[in-house]
Amino acid sequence: MSAPKVPAADQTLRILSLLAGSRGPMAASMIASRLELPRSTVYQLLAALQQHGFVMHLPEEKRYGLGIAAVELSSAYARQEPLARIGRPLVTALVDRVRQSCHLAVPHGRDVLYVIEERAPGSPHLVTDVDVRLPMQLTASGRAILAALPKAQVRALFPDRGSFVHRHADGADGIDRYSRLRAVLDETRTRGFALELGSVTTGLASIGVPVLDHRGWPVAALAVTFAEGAVAEERFAGLAREVRRTAEALSVRIHGRAAS
Repeated sequence: MSAPKVPAADQTLRILSLLAGSRGPMAASMIASRLELPRSTVYQLLAALQQHGFVMHLPEEKRYGLGIAAVELSSAYARQEPLARIGRPLVTALVDRVRQSCHLAVPHGRDVLYVIEERAPGSPHLVTDVDVRLPMQLTASGRAILAALPKAQVRALFPDRGSFVHRHADGADGIDRYSRLRAVLDETRTRGFALELGSVTTGLASIGVPVLDHRGWPVAALAVTFAEGAVAEERFAGLAREVRRTAEALSVRIHGRAAS
């Protein structure tokens, strides 16, 4: 016997699914058109979703995107271990291949939450342990995720200077405003992988790539960490290719097919 249909719940979930599958925020009129719903209904549902943090309104663009509460649902899924169970054998194999410590992180608001940490023998101590949260813009994992997001979504996450958290009192990481973050993300896109040099822990460097769903949306990131100077700069691209190979394999395991 099928469960009774609840129209408001069905329409709300359809809106969230549409926003999740979109490459960027959408206008309410477009949502109404795509889902064949009355505009008045869409505005009412968007207001309720915004009140609970599942949707954020971008007034300058007159568009709506997923909110932090929606992101946290993804993080809750990760905390319940399916992602860790699927990803751990792949991460372990990556550590064996590259002989560097590796970790998997998922977005959690403006932070990344680490769900897998595999240390290479003799590697330096890391702060990126399981269940640790770090500011997204400072980490290679976070930068990899942000670089794969639409610019409007990144702007919504970091609307002002108060959004930026630092680990070093002197602000040595250098990212304290959106324009500087945008420059770092542009470099990341051009390079093809995220690079972090001492922003999290002085003397340590990380290379990260996103784990994409089948639509190309970043749902996690995979990174390797090593002592600065332990890996020559000319080897960074090759190391990034190994990390990406694992990230793509994980994407297929999660979603059943590669990112388009």
